[in-house]
Amino acid sequence: MLKRFQIRIYDILVETEDGELVDRIVAVFLMLLILLNAAAVVAETVDDLNQRFGSIFAAIETVSVTIFTVEYLLRLWVAPLNPRYAKPFTGRLRYAVSLMAIIDLLAILPALLPLIFTVDLRIIRFLRIFRLFRLFKMSRYVESLNSLDDVVRSKKEELLVILVMIAMLLLFASSLMYVVETEAQPDKFPDIPSAMWWGVATLTTVGYGDVYPITGLGKLLGGFIAFLGIGMFALPTGILASGFAEEIKKRREKEKICPPCPHCGGDVSSIINKN
Repeated sequence: MLKRFQIRIYDILVETEDGELVDRIVAVFLMLLILLNAAAVVAETVDDLNQRFGSIFAAIETVSVTIFTVEYLLRLWVAPLNPRYAKPFTGRLRYAVSLMAIIDLLAILPALLPLIFTVDLRIIRFLRIFRLFRLFKMSRYVESLNSLDDVVRSKKEELLVILVMIAMLLLFASSLMYVVETEAQPDKFPDIPSAMWWGVATLTTVGYGDVYPITGLGKLLGGFIAFLGIGMFALPTGILASGFAEEIKKRREKEKICPPCPHCGGDVSSIINKN
């Protein structure tokens, strides 16, 4: 009986592709709860709203933490039903350190830590904002978020190379600007780390205007670096765009080969029916 219940929980929380009504209801409920939490986190930073509806925000947080804690414990309990976490103890341990399990834990820790430890008011404020991590839980139920994860994983080598190139460009640009501008503006370019703020603003073409070169050579160098930044930061966009195109093509080909259906792949629901 307990095994059947465990399988049923796994089917509802994990094996959601079969399209059962209960699965959809639970998924929609959790998504709405996550969005409600995000709205509450934003609204409670407004003093007027917090004074008028503070008790409602507190109730939403209490109910949400309770539900998310139960969800986390249930997912940990049913984890060994997944072949990747087959062993009862080590399997659950491996699941606990997986990305989605860590996100689930981060969704409840901000509310639990102040109950266990004495925490400074500033830390409490930080932990409240940290609750926005609950939005990442939606990746289980929104296919487009899963696509983004797949694209980043498939293009991680290319993205890593681009990030290294951007970091090198930032270092060289900031160092050169430091050498050129430090005598003219010792307060704005006192050292290379301080010059990196200008480098970030210039390479990303944001240009806040709080720090800028005033010498002729500095202006010439700044313009050249700005042009490099336009091209350099366009590369990750192109890589991600091509990755999304490849991922969409793969999914369409997969649907042509095996259209999604409730009985495809021998899901957990078939195990329930056999038992």
